[in-house]
Amino acid sequence: MPRQKAGWISLCGVALGFVFYMFCAAMGLTALLFAVPFAYDAIRILGAIYLLWLAWQAISLKNQPIFQAVHLQADSPLKLFLMGFLTNLLNPKIAMMYLSLLPQFIRPEQGSVFAQSLQLGALQILISIAVNGLIVYSAGSIALFLNQKPQWQKIQKWMMGTVLTALALRMLAEQKH
Repeated sequence: MPRQKAGWISLCGVALGFVFYMFCAAMGLTALLFAVPFAYDAIRILGAIYLLWLAWQAISLKNQPIFQAVHLQADSPLKLFLMGFLTNLLNPKIAMMYLSLLPQFIRPEQGSVFAQSLQLGALQILISIAVNGLIVYSAGSIALFLNQKPQWQKIQKWMMGTVLTALALRMLAEQKH
């Protein structure tokens, strides 16, 4: 499966995660998630564990830079889609964004709050797909460029592992506001 196609399939999973949170927020379910501390903490901890696993994967590659092109067994479209979906679903910041940011732009006097929530959520999803689509489209060229730079050979995997670990630790240390 061509790399771009795999990226687009994963991005579709991410977009479905956005759609899930958008509908949850529009129906008020996200507020329930934050009213029950265990639910928020469970998603936060699962997300942090997933980030730590990704960090370990980045660092434990046997001296193989993350941008080096290698022949891998192709993942099924379903697996790629689910990876994107679960990555987004295990990110509580997405739920927080829909719950805290979007309501600021809703005007009850201008009609249905539910419809406005869906419109704002759909706009955010479209922008996210456009930005991430550019990344999917250009990732191969960027990886080739970075792989040709010898200084990146050692730095890239440690940088990726460090960033993912820092994000996981920040997520674990974060308390519900």
